[in-house]
Amino acid sequence: MSPAIKKWLLHSGLFVLTFFTATLFQGPVYAVAIMTILLAHELGHFFACRRYAVPATFPIFIPMLNILGTLGAVIAIKGQIPHRKGLFDIGVAGPLVGLFFGIPAIFLGLLFSDVIPTPTNGPQILLGEPLLFQAIVWIVKGPIPENMSVFLHPLAFAGWASLLVTSINLIPAGQLDGGHMVYAMFGPRKARLLSWLMIFILLIMGFLFHKMWLLFSLLVFFLARKHPSPMDDQTPLDHRRFQLGLFTYLLMILCFSPIPLEFKNLGG
Repeated sequence: MSPAIKKWLLHSGLFVLTFFTATLFQGPVYAVAIMTILLAHELGHFFACRRYAVPATFPIFIPMLNILGTLGAVIAIKGQIPHRKGLFDIGVAGPLVGLFFGIPAIFLGLLFSDVIPTPTNGPQILLGEPLLFQAIVWIVKGPIPENMSVFLHPLAFAGWASLLVTSINLIPAGQLDGGHMVYAMFGPRKARLLSWLMIFILLIMGFLFHKMWLLFSLLVFFLARKHPSPMDDQTPLDHRRFQLGLFTYLLMILCFSPIPLEFKNLGG
């Protein structure tokens, strides 16, 4: 069997398996929506790599038996990036393209979502509400009374998940999308310092808010501390891209929730 066929089988097999796990936990509508958003995100990176003649794999989906049914998707960059401009474009393309699909999913999904009395007993999964999500809920549903909650349609839940994925990917550390951007914007020394700062912040968040940030701080520490240099590491980023980077980090804040998920067993 040729290496090309093996790669095709691996990519397609993981795609099918991820669709299965996403459907298993949230149903087929959610599976189609979240995989479309994740695919869009990774294709943003992929075509940005193609633009600068940087070899990269096709998107690789990661199935997981969790509430999302997946750990997302990745591409592997196989060559050296030519300059900071290319590094920035490759980093920023994924989150922006993903949000281009994720935000409409929230709007459309909320149209099919019901406002119901807030449950007062039994096991409940509480979703963190980023500022951007709260704003869209207010636009679509108006003010929600204190004793009521929005029961999310699977499409809206996929959109909510896209905000979580985007906010994590945009953390300015290591080889995350936000790490690529901050390297391109500020250079290697400041990017390295910020990576260490983010590891420390994630540790603090893990103790104060949610244990998932402890795991994520370890992943950043072991897998994403170092960042390979582009071939031209001297030419600074242009002003337009720098401003876009600041805007994208603002989007990260708007998409972020310190407690993304919380499991509670309400009394009653």
